[in-house]
Amino acid sequence: MTPDKQRPLRADAERNRRLIMDTADRLFAERGAVATLNEIAREAGVGVGTVYRRFPDLQALVDALFTERFTTFLALAAAAEEHADPGQALRHYLLEAAQWRAGDRALDVILAHADLDARPLAGMRDELGRHVDGLVERAVAAGAVREDFASADVYAYLYMVGAVVDRTHDIAPDAWRRYAEVLMVGFGLEQAPTARTSAMTDAQIRLTWPSPSAQLPAD
Repeated sequence: MTPDKQRPLRADAERNRRLIMDTADRLFAERGAVATLNEIAREAGVGVGTVYRRFPDLQALVDALFTERFTTFLALAAAAEEHADPGQALRHYLLEAAQWRAGDRALDVILAHADLDARPLAGMRDELGRHVDGLVERAVAAGAVREDFASADVYAYLYMVGAVVDRTHDIAPDAWRRYAEVLMVGFGLEQAPTARTSAMTDAQIRLTWPSPSAQLPAD
């Protein structure tokens, strides 16, 4: 039985579960999926047994974090579908999903390590795919987006926005909005008022450059 299928937790147990998940989120964002359950317990300030009672292994913890993420993305897609205008529906989902990605530094790590072929994760993945397909098909049929736009472009859009976020979050935390907007214009989506951002300065760009992982060898 997975943690999500168990009966509701007592308030203190739920606080511990939330603390464990938030700690894992932070460690995954900072270090990638290299933290052990013992390290997560130590960082969270709870006993190892408390962690293992909630999550028998690291995979169960990653899958629980994935479930939270996809529950959010499903809610965003459902809200976007409420828009009568197909173009604005797609635009709403793209911007809201990008906003979520901008604040979620651990998302890529969790997606990379979640067991996407296991139930119920596979069902959530497929359900989100159906929602995204519907948003895209409506927008294309209405001529609100370029005719060759596809669901794959939605995921690529989030990958590209995520790449900007990961490089700029400590330097220009709203920079992603500018490039999210540029991508949507390229997709042919009708423009709507958004919070506009300026291009980064040369100094900020320099700060986003990768740092060397080691010194070059001497001749």
